[in-house]
Amino acid sequence: MPPVLDAIVVGSGFGGAVTAARLAAHGYRVVVLERGRRWDVDSFPRRPGDPWMFDVRDPARKNGWFDFRAFPKMSVVQGAGVGGGSLVYANISVDAKPDSFNTGWPAEITPAELAPHYTRVHETMGTRPVPANQLPARTRLLKKAAEQRGWGDRFRQLDLAVTFDETWSYDLPDAHDVSRSKPVTNPQGRPQGTCIHLGDCDIGCKVKARNTLDLNYLAIAEDHGADIRPLHLVRHVEAHGSGYRVHFERIADGHLVPDHLDGRIVILAAGSLGSTEILLRCRDGGTLPQISPMAGQGWSSNGDFLTPGFHLGTRVLPTRGPTITAAIDLLDGTVDQQDIFIEDGGLPDVARGFLEDLVETPHQIPEQERVRVEFLRLLAQLRALTHIMPWFAQSRDAADGVMSLKDGQLFLDWQIAASKRTIDAVVKTHEQLAISTGGIPLVPAPWRFKQELITPHPLGGARMASTKAEGVVNHMGEVFDCPNLFVADGAIVPKALGLNPSKTIAALAEHIAAQIIARGR
Repeated sequence: MPPVLDAIVVGSGFGGAVTAARLAAHGYRVVVLERGRRWDVDSFPRRPGDPWMFDVRDPARKNGWFDFRAFPKMSVVQGAGVGGGSLVYANISVDAKPDSFNTGWPAEITPAELAPHYTRVHETMGTRPVPANQLPARTRLLKKAAEQRGWGDRFRQLDLAVTFDETWSYDLPDAHDVSRSKPVTNPQGRPQGTCIHLGDCDIGCKVKARNTLDLNYLAIAEDHGADIRPLHLVRHVEAHGSGYRVHFERIADGHLVPDHLDGRIVILAAGSLGSTEILLRCRDGGTLPQISPMAGQGWSSNGDFLTPGFHLGTRVLPTRGPTITAAIDLLDGTVDQQDIFIEDGGLPDVARGFLEDLVETPHQIPEQERVRVEFLRLLAQLRALTHIMPWFAQSRDAADGVMSLKDGQLFLDWQIAASKRTIDAVVKTHEQLAISTGGIPLVPAPWRFKQELITPHPLGGARMASTKAEGVVNHMGEVFDCPNLFVADGAIVPKALGLNPSKTIAALAEHIAAQIIARGR
């Protein structure tokens, strides 16, 4: 590659994959630096000893599938690998509600401006709902619950980035055997299979039915010459010549090797936490001191919450079918004037396999683990998991978290006060839906006793705004006072969307790429 690149993209999730694809297709020389591995069906983690976790404190030795960060009162789970969040998300692709853009965004970002970009995301990722003849039991339970509460008109199936076969059915003999998946070639020329409802969306589909970014946007980027480099951890950026120098560490043979690349354009797309951390290191470390004081402000969990419900008389089968399939749209303040979005949830099929393994396989159990394991064995024998409905939700929280650097590490200060009414409305609704369908809601103890939450949908930290006093990037995603340094991921979303954000992040990235190309070289 030339010593100075046209564009260096940091991260390969919904922001990085989209911008890399569009710039590469337009003739830009592009390198994508991704901290995680390139995964495939032969390397997906499945067993207890597999590489499940990515540890930011020891990435040279622990660079697995999930990046789990525990902060006071809030934990965040993210994907790590070529494809970013698309590797671990629930496949949902849904437009933000038009009223999301009424306040808090630059005037240039409107539903009309994003509409063609939403369409392009839909077309590139091949999204669609679950076929009517394949609705999982969870979908039907969610619909029944909506009708029981008088919200039948609020129920809707959601588009999924999944390849389906209309002829597949739960009624087929050995319906979930891999032989039932039909081989297909996607529009980007990559081999995939059709969905057989294995339930493993969040941990990697072994028949490749999920339309993850490595199979579409990143495939487009690579077909146009982009160089995707896994196991590259970007640390900071500095101005250099007519562009920027990106400093990173390569993971090689269990060691971190310092290196750098120079590019005319740099696009940070390492996610809400990753991109914000890089910006904070650049600002506080002095390499780009002009970055807005607003960096790190306005973080949101997108109001995520999950309440398991125990439905003894119903076969819910949470480990079968796509992880999320439908929603009850209550984003108009129907419940206590709070905006919430209720969804069905699923569990990776590995959970069922683990419980069955406890029953069928002898284990040498340490004494301190005996009670826990025996309880899990009892659940397995009772087939308890069959009757669990994971009632999921997203909502519009206060988006008032603050990220900073503390002892050299990213720190999140998140308080429940301004968001409590919203989460309370979610919990109340989950309880009502579970009870109305004969279930027993099991509100998680961390929330009930400590008001602790977990989210897979972090947003904010480098908010898009009209001025530097209000945010970090302008409507193009360009960092104020840092020409040709862009952010294109969930970090730029200035408020909670209250529903799955991946499609909006991708649409914003389409917008940013179009603006870069229109401005010319």
